[in-house]
Amino acid sequence: MKLLTLVLASLATTSAWSPTDSYAPGKVDCPSGTLTRKADSISPNEADWIKNRHQVSDASLEAFLNHCNMTDFDVADFLHNKANKSLTIGLAFSGGGYRAMLAGAGQLAALDNRTRGAYESGLGGLLQASTYLVGLSGGNWLVGTIALNNFTSVQQILDDGKIWDLDHSIVNYGGINIIKTFEYYNGIRKDIDAKRDAGFEVSLTDIWGRALSHQFFSTTSDSGAALTWSTVQDADSFTSHQMPFPIVVLNGRAPNTFILNGNSTVFETNAFELGSWDPSVYEFSQVKYLGSGVSDGRTNGTCVQGFDNAGYIMGTSSSLFNQFLLQINTTGLSSRITSVISGLLSDISKDENDIAVYKPNPFYHSSAGDVPTIAQNESLFLVDGGEDGQNVPLSPLIQPERQVDVIFAFDNSADTDANWPNGTSLVMTYDRQTLKQDNGTIFPHVPDAATFRNLNLTSRPAFFGCDAKNLSSLVSITSNGTGKSDIYDSPLVVYIANRPFSYFSNTSTFKMKYDEKEKRGMIENGFEVASRLNHTLDSEWSACVGCAIIRREQERLGIEQSDQCKQCFQRYCWDGKFDSSQDAGLNFTETGLTNGPESTGNKTSMASSLIGQSKDLYMMLGYAFLVTMVFGGFSI
Repeated sequence: MKLLTLVLASLATTSAWSPTDSYAPGKVDCPSGTLTRKADSISPNEADWIKNRHQVSDASLEAFLNHCNMTDFDVADFLHNKANKSLTIGLAFSGGGYRAMLAGAGQLAALDNRTRGAYESGLGGLLQASTYLVGLSGGNWLVGTIALNNFTSVQQILDDGKIWDLDHSIVNYGGINIIKTFEYYNGIRKDIDAKRDAGFEVSLTDIWGRALSHQFFSTTSDSGAALTWSTVQDADSFTSHQMPFPIVVLNGRAPNTFILNGNSTVFETNAFELGSWDPSVYEFSQVKYLGSGVSDGRTNGTCVQGFDNAGYIMGTSSSLFNQFLLQINTTGLSSRITSVISGLLSDISKDENDIAVYKPNPFYHSSAGDVPTIAQNESLFLVDGGEDGQNVPLSPLIQPERQVDVIFAFDNSADTDANWPNGTSLVMTYDRQTLKQDNGTIFPHVPDAATFRNLNLTSRPAFFGCDAKNLSSLVSITSNGTGKSDIYDSPLVVYIANRPFSYFSNTSTFKMKYDEKEKRGMIENGFEVASRLNHTLDSEWSACVGCAIIRREQERLGIEQSDQCKQCFQRYCWDGKFDSSQDAGLNFTETGLTNGPESTGNKTSMASSLIGQSKDLYMMLGYAFLVTMVFGGFSI
């Protein structure tokens, strides 16, 4: 198997690392011009990078489509002679803790031609042909791990065994080795103190992010303390355009407030910027200079680097998990260790338990957005990207400026009582387009969650938006008053939901440790989900994926589908029908719904199975009860 040189050590001399060579941000010279720009386009840096990425991905897409065994379709003629543009593929991985990270890892591995068996039995090469790679919460752990380890592969992670060591809970990192756990927390305390001593406010997310880094960046000498998100700009695989463009999704939420889908501000952190397309902010800031004091994007002559710590960015997108660190007396750890943790927590405001504090606010005194309270606050408050119910991170990929043709949406959410997805996230994204915050984006019609289950749209892949002509009613006017959207701006969505084949992958969102057998079982099952059980359920699955990829450009050009593609669309496209009866079972079997005892999967208790990523369940249970279950020894 051909592999790239994938060593994080190769990044050690890049300028994007913290200038203090520690977790503390440090002062640097400012770049010319402002640090912000309006969200009326992708950034010049992204545009230039995507142009060069297409030179790489176009060749990979041609190879992938040729391998798909598509009949009555000339790949070379279509891509070189007929298509007016490079085809843009987006991959989106949902939140859901380590379940989402591991199930998503198997799904990603099935798309990666560096994975053993992916070329023959999976969709190997689709990752290499993709343009964007987006994650949220647990899915952002996957995306961040892959991207910031110089586009390593899941195969390499499993072969090396150096990262994703999940044998012990992140709270009890050393297991029975008390000294190792003490050193772990003591090191985190020193990192947090260094940031505070440098004059920056710290939040619980700083602790959470440092803890995550020990699992994701363990091959660095400092477990990622000086590793910044913007470091990816200098990674060999990024500068050579070998990886897709990485993006993580977050939500904006002030302390002591709640967010719903309609009023949420969806933020993204991509390789170059942090910001939001939503009219409430409508601005992006250079991620490398987060922590710099600005007024309407202009500095006072002093800038900061190192604030965008990789673990902190990834921890922000998963801040839901901060609450684990607050119930330290229920963990059974030694008093010596708990005293260190108590010291860590003592100076952190309880109003910001699940909130990441970005101070100074990169959008301070900005006039771009229409919510003055965001621009008038000296701090920007960000939280877990799934708190508004959009647990599959689709927002960055439906922006017309990115011209995405097809999205592969991998849903590893815990929407049902037994921790399986039911399409709720897609419903949330669909509903949001009718509201002001959608900023004129188009998302194809989807049914309600009950229909997803009743019509078996989670037991097998489901395509949405198969015929762009049916989307004409969704075309809307953007917030700036220009009708720039048309029916072809809505990507076709290939929805692939978590389901069991060789392993019951419906583990709790808050299961915090996986032994090696569990970890590999989750990843193997994820591979089978993406590959239609190694093509045994549909020998033409690769061809059907190819048909989905080319569909939008065929429609633009007025090219009729081949008979094979028409048959694929008959199998996988939602036909527009609804079945909203509420007694739906769990449709993870090929033949239909399952209401028997197997529907609870691996004997998940009812109390723990109610714990999902959705906001309604999140609020209903309450943190204290949740964490007491986790650390009190219950099986979840």
